[in-house]
Amino acid sequence: MNIALIAHDSKKELMTQFCIAYCGILSHHSLCATGTTGKQVEAATGLPITKFLGGAQGGAQQIGALISCNEIDLLLFFRNPLNPKPYEPNDHDLLRLCDMHNIPVATNIATAESLVRGLERGDLDWRTLVK
Repeated sequence: MNIALIAHDSKKELMTQFCIAYCGILSHHSLCATGTTGKQVEAATGLPITKFLGGAQGGAQQIGALISCNEIDLLLFFRNPLNPKPYEPNDHDLLRLCDMHNIPVATNIATAESLVRGLERGDLDWRTLVK
């Protein structure tokens, strides 16, 4: 599966720790991420990650384009809903695209853990259900 990683600045450390904890599962999948998130996760885990531009430079839009083309199967988007910075990726646009294209998305660690554990068990084969 193709998994995209995005994290607001205040959630990058949480994303990194999450990826360290689930490195064994994530290593069986293709990962991509916005620039800084991808660099931090790759450095901490050794996982190969396709890195796009930073969120402020259009990396979230690059991932959005992949979602629109059905090239992303799962989005982990750790966001700060209380104090997002003006230059951080727009939550609404990405969540709308995921809804339109039936892409599971986690915006917090609890949901991310559920999705990744389901991925490990093979529970997330929804593509066959929506065709």
